[in-house]
Amino acid sequence: MTAAPDPLRRVRLWLGEYLIADYRTDPAQADRYTAAMQRLFGGLRVTVDDLPDDPAGRVPQLPAEQLWPLTAK
Repeated sequence: MTAAPDPLRRVRLWLGEYLIADYRTDPAQADRYTAAMQRLFGGLRVTVDDLPDDPAGRVPQLPAEQLWPLTAK
């Protein structure tokens, strides 16, 4: 029996109480993205949670790593 894949993560960027970005990604990218955003934008709060089923694809996919510095501007 094969192991189930890791669940997707929902990564959110907050400026105070305002949600400024919301993405879905795998756990490893979620960790790298969180570290990059905290390093680049120290005032932002980053939250990472398991993503419940999103069959309609309402939460967008995390952009490519090269675009990460642009996601919160």
